[in-house]
Amino acid sequence: MLYDLIIIGGGPAALTAGIYGARKKLKILILADKPSWQVSSASLLENYPGFKSIAGSELLKIMREQLESYEVEMKDGAVIKIDKKDKGIFIAKTKDKEYSARAMIIASGRLPKKLGVVGEDEFIGRGVSYCATCDAPLFSGKNVAVIGGGNAGLEAALELASYAKKVYILEIGERFSGDEISQERLKKTGKVEFILNARTREIKGEKFVKALVYEDRKTGEIFNLEVEGIFVEIGSLPSIGFAKDLVEVNEFGEIVINPFGNETKTLGLFAAGDVTNVLYKQIIIAAGEGAKAALSAHKYLIKSA
Repeated sequence: MLYDLIIIGGGPAALTAGIYGARKKLKILILADKPSWQVSSASLLENYPGFKSIAGSELLKIMREQLESYEVEMKDGAVIKIDKKDKGIFIAKTKDKEYSARAMIIASGRLPKKLGVVGEDEFIGRGVSYCATCDAPLFSGKNVAVIGGGNAGLEAALELASYAKKVYILEIGERFSGDEISQERLKKTGKVEFILNARTREIKGEKFVKALVYEDRKTGEIFNLEVEGIFVEIGSLPSIGFAKDLVEVNEFGEIVINPFGNETKTLGLFAAGDVTNVLYKQIIIAAGEGAKAALSAHKYLIKSA
């Protein structure tokens, strides 16, 4: 089957592109390995128009329900490679199948950065997590650590404070970069300890995590925190490993697009959202970029028909 448009991703950019493309009567397939990690891990959004506050997972659910009211096909599956064949046809390859379309939008978002320390991979799912919203209830009454002092780290700590006995927040720098309001909220819980200049060295445990080892960057002193959960919130990387042959990337690994129409360097291939070099990584901006990409793809399809 030949689709008009394949959209890769499951976040706001991809879902909005699907809605706009469907309203243009395009035959669309959306391929997503899983819901957007960035949005689903946000415990509370207070800056998305139309909602005073809403959980990220709930916003995604509403977007998906709106999309499902249109004739858009959605399939679960990680795209491992895309190609452009003769006559301008794009191929999206998953582990088990290939799909073809006349145009394509990459809206695959970002993946969490890892610490790269001993024990991290070993204890993923056994105390090491990258999603507080997903896993916080599992650590009720336990001591946990959050690595990262930006907004993502502070939001994770706020989520965890509702369940955990004690929450440590470790920041490698000399100050926390997250919002002051969030810091004040955390202080008021009486459960949170802020630790600056902390470089994580190792994660220890047996069947599950038992401790986190960190170094004070100023003194060189080594500390051992007894915790049962470690939540890594140190940023993210664009998810574009499947597309590198067809796109130009910047020094941050983001897809370079024409900001007016979201075109990539390959004719008929568009990109939207946090996977691109768009200046601000915000949900509302990702949604707008998805709309732009879909409208540009529709214009391209009309011209190339």
